[in-house]
Amino acid sequence: MAEKNRNGLRAVEESDMEEYRQKLREHRRKVIKRMSILILAVLSMAAGAWIFFSLRHYEAYDVRSSVERSDTEATRFEEFRGNILKYSNDGAFYTDASNGLIWNQTYEMSSPETDICGEYLVIYDRRGTQIYILTPDGLQGSIETTMPVTQVCVAEQGVIAVLMQSDATGHLALYDKSGRNLASGAIYGEKGGYPVAIALSRDAIRLAVSMLDINDAGIRSTIAFYNYSAAGQNEIDNCVGVSTFPDMVIPEMKFTSDERMVAFGDSEIILFEGARRPQAVMEIPLEKQARSIFYNEKYIGVVTAGGDETVTYHLTVYDTRGRMIMEQDFDMEYETIEFLSGNEICIRNPHACAIYTLQGIYKFYSEFQEELCKVIPGISGLDYTFVLSHATEKVRLK
Repeated sequence: MAEKNRNGLRAVEESDMEEYRQKLREHRRKVIKRMSILILAVLSMAAGAWIFFSLRHYEAYDVRSSVERSDTEATRFEEFRGNILKYSNDGAFYTDASNGLIWNQTYEMSSPETDICGEYLVIYDRRGTQIYILTPDGLQGSIETTMPVTQVCVAEQGVIAVLMQSDATGHLALYDKSGRNLASGAIYGEKGGYPVAIALSRDAIRLAVSMLDINDAGIRSTIAFYNYSAAGQNEIDNCVGVSTFPDMVIPEMKFTSDERMVAFGDSEIILFEGARRPQAVMEIPLEKQARSIFYNEKYIGVVTAGGDETVTYHLTVYDTRGRMIMEQDFDMEYETIEFLSGNEICIRNPHACAIYTLQGIYKFYSEFQEELCKVIPGISGLDYTFVLSHATEKVRLK
């Protein structure tokens, strides 16, 4: 037995101390086991809920708020930094989902177009001469060109590239966010080709120009790459590379990152990579004529005719490395197909809307009595804003 010392305290024997340590270890193991079971149960419930909501199909929604629209029927809509840009021939309004005005910009344009990158937005008059550079805070600068504008691209710091056309000659100009001219000049193809499209990287260092050459031998497209960093200073006109594609028209291009670009041809989609001298790294053939091509900075969607009489349309989605992400058949007649900000795919016509996820889940379908003009996702996966012909509704799927 343990003996008491002179102060009346009992000395604990080693065997008693070991027994105490053993009981303490067993108690800790039980606590850890209980906590592990609890955590596993919570994670299982969360995973089950996620799977349930991810696979669920919705055909109804609750209207949380509705605001009557006061703009015209010719108004077009874009999502810009989580709010709504409304623009038409005589001006633009930037509002929140409750129709609260953030800013408005008046102008007179016959064919207004937009381009967005980060915090910057440009509104320009296609075949006109006006350009406005804006942010969520409002107007930053404006430009009046001397030649008709074909296309405008904006970079994330507000630098813009402007492609203009005068007779058979193309002209290119770069401006800063205030509208100050940085560089300008005529663009000539190797054999008389004329420019049809441009693309500007987010950092404004890389610029691509697509030129079309039509002659007795047929047609061909040439893409010229320009680099405005130190890498291109020793090259003539900063041109660091040229790629040629016979029997193809390339009317649209987009930098999906500072080192990747996608060119959309009439017979294939071409993926380029390279920080200094971009090179074609993959070509995705369009075996059937594409009815629609849409994209964002991560994915490319292509809609072609279905494979048989029972399938109207076939949708294929690729990532920007050319890997196929999903395939989906659908039979809904549509006017617009686009990626929403959460990478969901929205297919709509004036009176119906379908939403698919990148996993091929048929998430939502609804028909509308009023004309549906725009769908904008909210913070959660169930919240959306529907811009209808007479009202803007904030809704929640149920």
